[in-house]
Amino acid sequence: MTEEEKFIQDTLNKLGERLRQLRKDKGYSNYEFFAYENKISRSQYGRYEKGSDLRFSSFLKLIHIHGINLEEFFSEGFEDSTEK
Repeated sequence: MTEEEKFIQDTLNKLGERLRQLRKDKGYSNYEFFAYENKISRSQYGRYEKGSDLRFSSFLKLIHIHGINLEEFFSEGFEDSTEK
């Protein structure tokens, strides 16, 4: 794995962890119930939380569901993502 590929995967993992944190903060212990209630494919949402790649439009939908903007989303858990 190249340094660039590692950076991308590490960042996707952080994104998934942040989505998991936001879901739990909303009181959903189960990702499937969260996905179902928000009309998101349960299997796809599970992959997002595990660090799978996702389309930017899907990402924007998710932060909209959480009622936050990009700056708020990236304010936690990404402090060292810019280090190469």
